[in-house]
Amino acid sequence: MLAQKQAEEAIVSNFSEAHDHEGKEDHHQDKEEENTSLFNVKNFLWHGGSVWDAWFSCASNQVAQVLLTLPYSFSQLGLLSGILLQIFYGIVGSWTAYLISVLYIEYRSRKEKENVNFKNHVIQWFEVLDGLLGPYWKAVGLAFNCTFLLFGSVIQLIACASNIYYINDNLDKRTWTYIFGACCATTVFIPSFHNYRIWSFLGLGMTTYTAWYLTIAAVVHGQTEGVTHTAPTKLVLYFTGATNILYTFGGHAVTVEIMHAMWKPQKFKYIYLFATVYVFTLTIPSATSVYWAFGDELLNHSNAFSLLPKNAWRDAAVILMLIHQFITFGFACTPLYFVWEKVIGMHDTKSICLRALARLPVVIPIWFLAIIFPFFGPINSAVGALLVSFTVYIIPSLAHMLTYRKASARQNAAEKPPFFLPSWTAMYVINSFIVVWVLVIGFGFGGWASMTNFVRQVDTFGLFAKCYQCKPPKPLPAAAAPHH
Repeated sequence: MLAQKQAEEAIVSNFSEAHDHEGKEDHHQDKEEENTSLFNVKNFLWHGGSVWDAWFSCASNQVAQVLLTLPYSFSQLGLLSGILLQIFYGIVGSWTAYLISVLYIEYRSRKEKENVNFKNHVIQWFEVLDGLLGPYWKAVGLAFNCTFLLFGSVIQLIACASNIYYINDNLDKRTWTYIFGACCATTVFIPSFHNYRIWSFLGLGMTTYTAWYLTIAAVVHGQTEGVTHTAPTKLVLYFTGATNILYTFGGHAVTVEIMHAMWKPQKFKYIYLFATVYVFTLTIPSATSVYWAFGDELLNHSNAFSLLPKNAWRDAAVILMLIHQFITFGFACTPLYFVWEKVIGMHDTKSICLRALARLPVVIPIWFLAIIFPFFGPINSAVGALLVSFTVYIIPSLAHMLTYRKASARQNAAEKPPFFLPSWTAMYVINSFIVVWVLVIGFGFGGWASMTNFVRQVDTFGLFAKCYQCKPPKPLPAAAAPHH
């Protein structure tokens, strides 16, 4: 049995993740410690590379702040469109995550045939594109991915300030953004996705609580007096809501990094799909019930917390979401940290403190942008239309088609077509459909609608808004009329 286990580990070692830089001598020693010390606290909390770790990371990363904006999207789309588009983009998003995983395995198998060692190097999506399709694709992938992750981090920071305001409104949202910017900067100390085991687990628990709190609280509250459900009414609103849902299932910017943190990344193939199915159990009931309760009132409240009554249950949900947003901020920022480390030549540095110091310049522009654009609902839609449409849907589909365009590439593919779609032609048809659909509906109509909405928000509230969508200040008591 021992010999068989050692043989299995030898086969897997080609795909094993280089562990974090904490003085471990090598990967085999880590694995041996895992097998002999199952209840070792440090391994349990810190060293995550299993299929379950990847599932928790994918599911936790998908359902962050968007839980609170989906009812707002339903008020723009209407109930039927909201549910159908969630299912549609969930399936399409799972398919393109599968494509990314296939391309990662293809790239890694080709490089390891050339004896390239990834022990102290985290593979990223733009490197996969570079290795398979050349430098132009690398540049495109890097530009879209980094910009998407940058604004994804900005959204989490804005959302932190927005949420805490519902517990403590003594400070305005801009001041809370300053405070949470400093708190989120501590994510520079987390070396890689390999070290998010306990955070991913807790994060999913937190969003699960929040989703079911929203569902139950809305049902208990009941429909507000004179509630109306008129959506969809305007094309601008409809496509703005649609692109927010497109954004919901677009957590792919960190897919390669999550895969690379796995001991057996070839097992990733269907993890994103299973994560998405679980996410449906959170997003559909919560968005449906809140929209049922408040209807068109949500059009002016992009954060669902703002309409629910203040009590201990809501405060608990707000606090849990705040902690989860800290985790999601780290998820979005970590790939940016890696890119920056590679640019300045610090990626293989073993000192955590030195790497943390080198990473700090990444946090500063995110902090600044969160203060300039403090409205995350419209930003979600704009990022979805202009960035997610390419990063998550179009680029992976095109990259897969171009990588396997030659018969020799298809014949020698590290991963053959899936069992439920064994034809290369059928894969090309699906990929082509995704490219055309997302280009026209997501980028075209969605881009027009979300940018129209975004500009309108800027015109209404201005940049550097001190307190976006806050309650108006209480009027001062009228001064006594002067005597003549």
